[in-house]
Amino acid sequence: MKVEAVQARSILTRSSGYLLDVSSHSVNPYRGCSLGRSLCGVACYVRHNQFVCKGRNWGDFLEVKTNAAQLYSKSYHREREWARQRGEFSLFLASSTDPFLPQERTFGITRGLLQAMVVQPPDTLVVQTHSPQVVDCLAELQALAPVCQVRVHLSIEGDRDQLPGLPRSAFSVESRLAAARRLRDGGLWTVATLSPLHPIAEPEAFFERLAQSVDALVLDHFVGGDGSALGSRTRRTALPAAMDSVQPGSSSLEYRSQVLQWASQLFPGPIGVGAEGFAGRYSRVRRG
Repeated sequence: MKVEAVQARSILTRSSGYLLDVSSHSVNPYRGCSLGRSLCGVACYVRHNQFVCKGRNWGDFLEVKTNAAQLYSKSYHREREWARQRGEFSLFLASSTDPFLPQERTFGITRGLLQAMVVQPPDTLVVQTHSPQVVDCLAELQALAPVCQVRVHLSIEGDRDQLPGLPRSAFSVESRLAAARRLRDGGLWTVATLSPLHPIAEPEAFFERLAQSVDALVLDHFVGGDGSALGSRTRRTALPAAMDSVQPGSSSLEYRSQVLQWASQLFPGPIGVGAEGFAGRYSRVRRG
């Protein structure tokens, strides 16, 4: 994989599409993703974004935005004013990469951004990651919590580390659950995002483990969640067939309804669905 240091032109992107009602801006400390050849990369919607990929294979490149923190500080007042005219200044970190890639331990771009946010905070920060390395920045996130609303979303798509014929997950389910427990024990609002939802082998055990690790859940199927009509982007990948091979029908949106029913019975905390859940607007689900 090619890793390249770059000087970015901007770091705060005004939201559109799926994120339009989730946050005012997205923030991406890297372009590309070194997890792209693992399980989460198979159906990552960004692999279809030619503006990002520019003909390169997803998982083969990573551009490190070395001036990200400086750009944030420089554009903070202008973008906050623009956002507050429409609602609140809310950031989604990150929409087109993972903010806690293995390379973050070398470059510290996300850490630098979080430190800049402590000085110039947004109204809300949503951290979205697949990586247990998010705990590396526990101190920075705890420093942000008194000055803005912080939600840490940890992607835990299901209870399997691998699906038939596909690469393994970059990080085990157990390692992500352990990271979630550290975040929650550290006083941070911690959310498991079952996105894109994978077939669940043992629902009772899985939701019990989630209840011990996170405050809330968000469920999001690739149908309705990958930014294309009827999940057509993801249907061009190997994920739907692999899902159906272990749980027939799990590649349909009806499976999300089944999982929501299980979650409403087995998980004690709030549950969100789709973009509403990512925005922190949780469904009030009757629990049996």
